[in-house]
Amino acid sequence: MKVIAILGSRNPKGRTAQAVEALIEGLRAGGAETETVFLPELKIERCRQCDDEGWGLCIRKGECVIKDDFPKVVESMRSCDGAVFGTPVYFGDLSESMRAFLDRLRRICLHESGKDNVRGKTAIGVCVAGGGGGGAPSCSVSLESELSTSGFDVVDMVPVRRQNLDVKKKILSELGRWYAGNPKSD
Repeated sequence: MKVIAILGSRNPKGRTAQAVEALIEGLRAGGAETETVFLPELKIERCRQCDDEGWGLCIRKGECVIKDDFPKVVESMRSCDGAVFGTPVYFGDLSESMRAFLDRLRRICLHESGKDNVRGKTAIGVCVAGGGGGGAPSCSVSLESELSTSGFDVVDMVPVRRQNLDVKKKILSELGRWYAGNPKSD
């Protein structure tokens, strides 16, 4: 099994990266191969709502007209058996880089060809809140909605707050081991 981890966190050593790394360690312990992508390190523009009706090639062909790193990440994701999406929580919601990526992904997935190797692919979401941590649950709801709209089969959504990061890392590691052996939902 191969799993891609897509992170909307700028800090490769921060809490979001630590939480997702615990999941990746579990995946590897379960025999999975992994790839990690940090969205803020890439050039991924926000959706332009190309034509007068707010659509473009995304609705007609399942592809985006913007020439940036978005298609490369989508192709890597499509070539994997499963996906992990990790985001820090900002204002109770997704990071801006994760939002930009998922807004464009759900648009191309509206077209039949855009759904290729996305529809039914299993995914796990991890939302990590700093501060008081109260935004992790609402961010998890938002991430699950975005992933489901794009066609993913969301098998777990893990809200994390800085106060419970250490215990959640243990849970995420175990979740990774489970996921490595169960890429399809039952």
